Amino acid sequence: MSDLKELRKLYSEQGLSQKGVDRNPFSQFKIWFDQAVNSDTAEPDGMCLSTISSDGKPSQRTVLMKAYDENGFIFYTNHNSRKGIQLKENTSVSALFPWLALHRQIIIEGEVSRIDDEISLAYFHSRPRGSQIGAWASRQSQRLNSRCELEEQIKAVEERFEGQPIPLPEFWGGYRIKPNRFEFWQGRNHRIHDRIIYHWSESEQAWKVERLSP
Repeated sequence: MSDLKELRKLYSEQGLSQKGVDRNPFSQFKIWFDQAVNSDTAEPDGMCLSTISSDGKPSQRTVLMKAYDENGFIFYTNHNSRKGIQLKENTSVSALFPWLALHRQIIIEGEVSRIDDEISLAYFHSRPRGSQIGAWASRQSQRLNSRCELEEQIKAVEERFEGQPIPLPEFWGGYRIKPNRFEFWQGRNHRIHDRIIYHWSESEQAWKVERLSP
């Protein structure tokens, strides 16, 4: 067994106070996201998406957030993939933005829904042609006999759409996470971290801000 008890790192002394955060979690997200983009953080738009199957088994993977506003956070995937199937079976999801270089993370919980095809089409056509071909060629989450099999599928799609625009696959598109809870986590020394949560109050139709024990 590997002994990792000495694998420690001092965290930032930068704090996060309940009074210091924006009262709107989307505005606070933008502040931190912009700082992550302007830092050395790799893939600041990468989020670990957790889903649950119909029999209660969780799974997770990293996807890229492609847009956000106060209506929610958008990502794209194959509807027939493992996550696509689970998103249909259970619309409750959690997304984690791990900005480790900044000693920060944000957890977003909420409900997911598919976005309009017109929005998916506009984003699909903004992608490099190779990525458009890949979306058609990959039977995401299905077993492959070899890498060669996938390359043959890619070649077939290239030939099929040679010299013409590539249409949006009917099995591919976007999803929006509508949050009902945010957690902003700021690492502090000695593991006495700052945790500020926002949760939506239906009765007050407003976001409530609280501090949690680390």
